[in-house]
Amino acid sequence: MSIQIPRGTQDILPGDVERWQYVEGKARQICKNYNYKEIRTPIFEHTDLFKRGVGDTTDIVQKEMYTFDDRGGRSITLRPEGTAAVVRSFVENKLYGLPDQPTKLYYIGPMFRYERPQSGRFRQFVQFGIEALGSADPAIDAEVITLAMDLYRSLGLKKLKLVINSLGDKDSRTAHRNALIQHFSPRIEEFCTDCQNRLEKNPLRILDCKKDRDHELMKLAPSILEYLNSDSKLYFEKVQQYLSDVGIEYSVDPGLVRGLDYYNHTAFEIMSDAEGFGAITTLSGGGRYNGLVQDIGGPETPGIGFALSIERLLLAIEAEKIELPVEASIDCYVVTLGELAKEKSVKIVNDIRKVGLSVEKDYLDKKVKAQFKAADRLGAKYVVVFGDDELSRNVVSVKNLQDGAQEEVEIDRLVLYLNDKILRS
Repeated sequence: MSIQIPRGTQDILPGDVERWQYVEGKARQICKNYNYKEIRTPIFEHTDLFKRGVGDTTDIVQKEMYTFDDRGGRSITLRPEGTAAVVRSFVENKLYGLPDQPTKLYYIGPMFRYERPQSGRFRQFVQFGIEALGSADPAIDAEVITLAMDLYRSLGLKKLKLVINSLGDKDSRTAHRNALIQHFSPRIEEFCTDCQNRLEKNPLRILDCKKDRDHELMKLAPSILEYLNSDSKLYFEKVQQYLSDVGIEYSVDPGLVRGLDYYNHTAFEIMSDAEGFGAITTLSGGGRYNGLVQDIGGPETPGIGFALSIERLLLAIEAEKIELPVEASIDCYVVTLGELAKEKSVKIVNDIRKVGLSVEKDYLDKKVKAQFKAADRLGAKYVVVFGDDELSRNVVSVKNLQDGAQEEVEIDRLVLYLNDKILRS
């Protein structure tokens, strides 16, 4: 019996991986435009980091983490999300002491969650995210949201919906928490076990429950917007003003609470309205987390960020039938006839590669016709052809496969010739 790939994972093969590279390249370029620097953290961390950073009451910690004891008896978890690890690194490496603040970071890498695999959702998935640490200015909330929207638009997506909400400051959230407990307590036994456990620990997460979302108390639950104090209202108004100033359309949804414990003030989600995208429309989400750095052992430091799944982003691109301008061709293919030409081709191919051109040759002793077919399949722009006759005259034949033009070129001039032709094409 052959060994198969684990459930909930995928192989990204040549021909498809180029689309991933293009999308990731766009994300890196936009981060550069916004002055966000890349950070790379370990794929596994101590389990306590995610219990503190993500929250004991979240589904991620309670149900979805890949956790194991290492040989030293330490509890280790494959990272289920990126924020906690970035904040841990921010604290451990004292990035808050750098002169240029806020600290603006981004990451791209695999995350792991044990959940039911479905379209666009895997147990190992690639997440892109940004974190801005050190500023409590609502303008940076708008910047983070704008960066996300700019990424989607740069890839051609148009069927987008941005939803925002405010979870308020600590006082506002405490007042809302007490109102939720009072609202749900009399009939909490009608809700699922998870919601019953959340009532005292984090009642806000009841509003995020998928099992009980149609319960009548859900529709009547007190809105966080009713409990925002004056400072929180002003903060939220400024975020909305800045988004309007830069032409970002949005709607306010008081029911948007996000699934992680560390959010306060701004929360947001970006969804796809594309036909055929699927029942789960969320593309990305994020928000402000002013207490997270302290929870992980650092100084009082405000922060905001967002994350998205590359898998779901690619699904949205497919749903909108967008063709990414992925370069799948090579510059040149070397076709040889005869043993001496085959031997000489090794150096010729190497010389062409040294100037930064992409080139391939035959390694299977194919006939000339089959070598030309291979050049066509690879989308070669030029074919260099030579055999014993050409070598005796110190020339090769170069054919432009795009227009059919062909000419002989001295071997010593071949690299310069190809470089000039391809640079001008």
